Amino acid sequence: MIMDDSTKVIKDVRPNTAASEAGIIPGDRLVSVNGHVIHDIFDYQYECEDTNVEMTVLHADGSEETCLLIKTEDEDPGLVFEDGIMDEYRRCHNKCIFCFIDQMPKGMRDTLYFKDDDSRLSFLQGNYVTLTNMSDEDIDRVIRYNLEPINISFQTTNPKLRCMMMGNRHAGDALKKADRLYEAGIRMNGQIVLCKGINDGEELDRSLKDLSCYIPYLESVSVVPVGLSKHREGLYHLEPFTAADSIEVIRQIEGWQERIYKEHGIHFVHASDEWYLNAGVDIPPADRYDDFLQLENGVGMVRLLIDETEEAMKSLRPDGRSRRFSVATGSLVYPVIKDLTERMKSLFPNIEVMVYPIVNDFFGEHVTVSGLLTGRDICGQLKGKDLGDALYLPESLLRHGTLTLLDDMTTEDIQDALQVPVGIVKSDGASFAALYGENAG
Repeated sequence: MIMDDSTKVIKDVRPNTAASEAGIIPGDRLVSVNGHVIHDIFDYQYECEDTNVEMTVLHADGSEETCLLIKTEDEDPGLVFEDGIMDEYRRCHNKCIFCFIDQMPKGMRDTLYFKDDDSRLSFLQGNYVTLTNMSDEDIDRVIRYNLEPINISFQTTNPKLRCMMMGNRHAGDALKKADRLYEAGIRMNGQIVLCKGINDGEELDRSLKDLSCYIPYLESVSVVPVGLSKHREGLYHLEPFTAADSIEVIRQIEGWQERIYKEHGIHFVHASDEWYLNAGVDIPPADRYDDFLQLENGVGMVRLLIDETEEAMKSLRPDGRSRRFSVATGSLVYPVIKDLTERMKSLFPNIEVMVYPIVNDFFGEHVTVSGLLTGRDICGQLKGKDLGDALYLPESLLRHGTLTLLDDMTTEDIQDALQVPVGIVKSDGASFAALYGENAG
């Protein structure tokens, strides 16, 4: 009997479903399905595929009941659980030299310090896992349930170097688990967090050569620069990449793209947008991104924004409407936003837009992405500036599903501090173009 597993508590029962007809109610706790103990959402979904499902629940009064659910094949039984994954999240036990969470200042909300390394979140949310805390049984379940794609943080394929970078003596051996996923035909995406003088140069060549052997099941590999905040006291010394370094990394990656494309018909390895922006090099065309498999990892987002904005501009009717507003963004993408604003000026010459780059004083000048901006930096740097009739901020700086920023300031707080209406803009070209009028794409 499961008495204390809060992850299996039933939060809601959807009406007119097999579960509601069987008499299961909110507050009941799932004990087993078809006689099998359920460890997480994947066990649950697997056992509920049949048309007849025996579900044992524990009622609030302590009594246990087994119900027969009759449904169509693959129909959802209708249960909503308190915890979407139906299990505790798995913590990361590595001590990576590049971990950004270790570079967070003290005093922020607890959830920001949680390090996950859970293969289930890789499937559900696109998180990257290191494979170091996955057992053979975990790999078996990924294969059995066909949980794909799974996103893997490789960093390097040099076992000894991987152990050093991750602070885990088993990190090198963990790479063998990718072999099993490849042999089972499980689709994967990879990531390399590049650290200057450590896993770049010849080590990066070695890694890309090794990882290309996993094609076609390893569909893409992103190379992203290490993020360095100013809060690195007592941590491994790492140097930021310069513009010249970025140009060399791009040259190296594009050389591998050309080589792999000739053999496999895909570009496979991709430099994140940050390399191109830091180097002052033009962003590649869309056909180089292989259907944008790693957008959430900052690969191709700028190209999509540019192309979508240009497409939306085709549907705009130039006119003499007049308006004044401002846009604030991270310093990295500022030149792109500024350029797109100038293009819009050709269509709407009477609309004035002030674009402000926000320097990340909270994390330090080397953190330049919009998604890590704080409300206090925005307010501090825009106080007294001409913001026009409204200020627009990118959606990426908000906590998912909220209007709250990283430092717990809300858009309403910013509005009150700057005395100007604050709007949020999604990170697509159509939304950017829509700022200029209701007839935008």
